[in-house]
Amino acid sequence: MNRRAFLLSAAAITAAPNAKLRIGVMDGVVSKRSDPAAVGMAKRLGLEGLQVTLGAAAPGQPLPLSDGTLQARFLAESRVHGVPLVSTYIDILHTHCLKSDTEALRRAVEGIEITRRLGAKILMLVFFGKCALNNRAEMDAVVGPLKELAPHAEKAGVVLGFENVIPAADNLRILDQVGSRALQVFYDIGNATNLGGWAPAEEIRAMGRQRICQFHFKDKGYLGEGKVDVKAALAAISEIGFGGQIVLETGAPSKDIEADLRRNVAYLRGLL
Repeated sequence: MNRRAFLLSAAAITAAPNAKLRIGVMDGVVSKRSDPAAVGMAKRLGLEGLQVTLGAAAPGQPLPLSDGTLQARFLAESRVHGVPLVSTYIDILHTHCLKSDTEALRRAVEGIEITRRLGAKILMLVFFGKCALNNRAEMDAVVGPLKELAPHAEKAGVVLGFENVIPAADNLRILDQVGSRALQVFYDIGNATNLGGWAPAEEIRAMGRQRICQFHFKDKGYLGEGKVDVKAALAAISEIGFGGQIVLETGAPSKDIEADLRRNVAYLRGLL
């Protein structure tokens, strides 16, 4: 092999893991929360996947995305634009906490079924604000509900994406206690850096490919211009061989949603 061929071969090997990554976006980022119009907007802005928000509901009422007609509209838009629905976000878990509220458990079961019907494969469970896991007792308290949810998720072919602000070691301990491949970490590099004070690259390597189902990317401001070391995170993602979705949860510093999202996408594609 001559030198040129060797260098080209080495470059291809190095680039291969990141070449498998796809950049998606949350529907709320494009101001189309729980709205099928988010699919077309994601396509127009160069995104390759959409995370769908399941929406809030009054007690005793179904989540908005339980509506079969709305599900059908999302699926139709996904087919037309070629943008897959890559995960769902059960935002009602900011109100009902899995660590302490049986209503949260019921809603999560509902979310699993919606996710199955949308073919989204991953249901992101959130643990922030009053529902955050602030100490070992609260972390232990959520193990039981997650164990109850895991068989429902396994049967539906859905992964429960565990998004939180706890370190990798605690995430791994909870995953081991639950003992189901249907529970994996939905890792947010912005939260890890700005809320937890951890280095995402180290955390990603510690958890590895089999324990992470999807990523959120964001920072305070534009990607690459804040505290989050996006390059180091991508290097770690490449090292563990992850080939799924990076979902943008970025803001709009200039208040121009489309321009700011295009800027973040361009920056990220430049690194990939």
